[in-house]
Amino acid sequence: MALDPQLLEILACPEDKGPLLYFEDESSLYNPRLKRRYAIRDDIPIMLIDEAETVTDDEHQRLTTKAETQGVTPTFEEG
Repeated sequence: MALDPQLLEILACPEDKGPLLYFEDESSLYNPRLKRRYAIRDDIPIMLIDEAETVTDDEHQRLTTKAETQGVTPTFEEG
């Protein structure tokens, strides 16, 4: 089940307060600025800094390329 679009509009990284990329098929939210991935378990985003996963450079490249090719947009526009 996908996250509610209204929830996605307000979700931000708890560390830098910036937008996230939502990968529904991977049950995760990703912050490309900090290379941090937040898991989604039972349709609940786990937005705790201590539980975030720092990804490798290769995984960062895979996720950013996937976002570009699949049209994944940030949860909100900065500014």
